Amino acid sequence: MASARTQAPPVREVSIGCCADPDRFQREIAAPCEPVVIRGLVREWPVVTAGRTSQRALQAYLARFATPARAQAFVGAPGIAGRYDYAADLDGFNFEKIDSDVIGALDRILANAEQPGHATVYLGSLEAEIYLPGFAAENRLAALPPSIGPRVWIGNASTVACHNDTYDNIACVVAGHRRFTLYPPDAIGDLYIGPIDHTMSGRPTSLAAHAPRDDARYPRMAAAQARATVADLAPGDALYLPKLWWHAVEATDSFNVLVNYWWDAFSIGPDAPNTAMMLAMIAIAERPPAERQAWRALFDHYVFRGDGHPLAHVPEDKRGILGSIPGARYGRIRAMVMQMLRG
Repeated sequence: MASARTQAPPVREVSIGCCADPDRFQREIAAPCEPVVIRGLVREWPVVTAGRTSQRALQAYLARFATPARAQAFVGAPGIAGRYDYAADLDGFNFEKIDSDVIGALDRILANAEQPGHATVYLGSLEAEIYLPGFAAENRLAALPPSIGPRVWIGNASTVACHNDTYDNIACVVAGHRRFTLYPPDAIGDLYIGPIDHTMSGRPTSLAAHAPRDDARYPRMAAAQARATVADLAPGDALYLPKLWWHAVEATDSFNVLVNYWWDAFSIGPDAPNTAMMLAMIAIAERPPAERQAWRALFDHYVFRGDGHPLAHVPEDKRGILGSIPGARYGRIRAMVMQMLRG
């Protein structure tokens, strides 16, 4: 696996100028739905400056904002070397989950960093508004509207299992170095994804991505490896990662901090595609193959629209709910669906 990751080509890089404002970012970065690295995007952030000064200075900077709110932290024994994963046979996990406030977690993380070979601690997905109020005001990202708040990830050296997210993501490295190994969404069949309702932190993960290269259980993993790309990020760098791209994340330093932003760049309402997929699983997935193919034809026609708008041959004012969906038509379709679900 190590050699495969080393040989994978790097993710494309773009200039900071593409992130000057939300409209330009949406148009030039988000719309193509391809990962890109933005070198130095947050290098002027005060938190990055604190991290460049020392680990203790970074700890003090974060502690200045910390509230007593408690969050879930992962604690790994020295033997797992920060590689958080399932236990053998998917029976539980190879780490312990504990509740901790930010101050306590920072103390443990820094103590571990100063004593190599000890246990590791990983505190992830902290909503800054709850756990570090005031942090976002000092460390702003011009590429996104202010309504999209950051999350903070703090820990020792770690490897997070390959997974995807249902939101678009800008991941900004504050301290330490991170390597993202990326696979496109349609590599799902080659990654041998585990259960969707028994996960480490909410999203299903690849069982094959961190297995030995010649593991006979996962013969198709080689096809995924052939399509992998990597993003190596230093403090101040950022990665834009579109939703559904698979990614394994390695934080290689003894004390690492990352700030990320999750949002749906193309939402036209409160409903999420993942919800539609889950409903489709119980409505369609167990039907006979021929019927599934018939429904696929309708999904391709009405939803995926490879041949364009399904009513392109009908005047706009005669398309009913299949006219321009944002606005009133969105509400009409949603009301129809809710009525169907109520029976």
